[in-house]
Amino acid sequence: MEDKWRLVAITAVAPIAWGATYVVTRHLLPADAPLWGAALRALPAGLLLWALARRRPRGDWWWKAPVLGLLNFGAFFVLVYLAAQLLPSSIAASIMALAPLALAGLAWPLLAQRPTARWAAGAVLGIVGVLLVVGLGAGSVSPAGVVASAIALLASSFGAILTTRWRDDTPLLATTAWQLTAGGIALVVAAGLVEGSPPRMDAIGVAAYAGIAVVATALAFVCWFTGLRHLPAGTVGIIGLLNPVTGVVLGVVIGGESLAVLQAAGIALVLLSLVIARPRRTSDGPLPAVRRRERAPRERTRHDESDT
Repeated sequence: MEDKWRLVAITAVAPIAWGATYVVTRHLLPADAPLWGAALRALPAGLLLWALARRRPRGDWWWKAPVLGLLNFGAFFVLVYLAAQLLPSSIAASIMALAPLALAGLAWPLLAQRPTARWAAGAVLGIVGVLLVVGLGAGSVSPAGVVASAIALLASSFGAILTTRWRDDTPLLATTAWQLTAGGIALVVAAGLVEGSPPRMDAIGVAAYAGIAVVATALAFVCWFTGLRHLPAGTVGIIGLLNPVTGVVLGVVIGGESLAVLQAAGIALVLLSLVIARPRRTSDGPLPAVRRRERAPRERTRHDESDT
């Protein structure tokens, strides 16, 4: 039980840190350069983790890391940027709240993780909770924005599933570093083409970017990928619903914003969804089919030794 909740708590560091970036970005960072903002998060975080891991990619990781970097960071951040330009924030957040369904839907065929009734009940409660938290404010809905947000959701979900499927004995710190570096390079190119030169920042802006790169990117994604290694993907998706909840709570505590009754009810539903959808066991791991294949050679070896 304690181990299960410890993994949930470690994974929750990621969406809570991401939710905190809303307040930091709104009050301390320039709002007219979101692509450079994403690039200045991803690339320094990747280089920091690379310096800590002290390991270069080997074998298939020379092409797997760039693919995962583009899905989890490069393409995702660019598409989220486009969606933010075309959609009301409440609509974009509501679409991204479907992450538990996307992760579970991809995990079933690719990871042999079949959703349970408990998870389904938790997912429904969590999604309803997020809708109450962010609201469905009125405003024009751009079809192109909906498509961009939906593709961003699928890209990040597919990247998360591949991160789990392609795991091996390579240290998590190293694989996260390679992904962030590859995605950061792609973001630097996109930012240069779309936004031009990097924004000018004062000392407070530099400190804010450094904090986001270290805490909300490097640490957060190590925790996120740790959860994907040890918890069902659908459960990780529900934990991710803490992202908008954190943004709203910090907006109330730090930004002086008001909290409506429906928002408070939504927060309660999201927290309840975590309790309901928690995995019964973590010892089984997220990849039973792969683990059976990994155990097969050892079992055959023991069988051969018994024959001799």
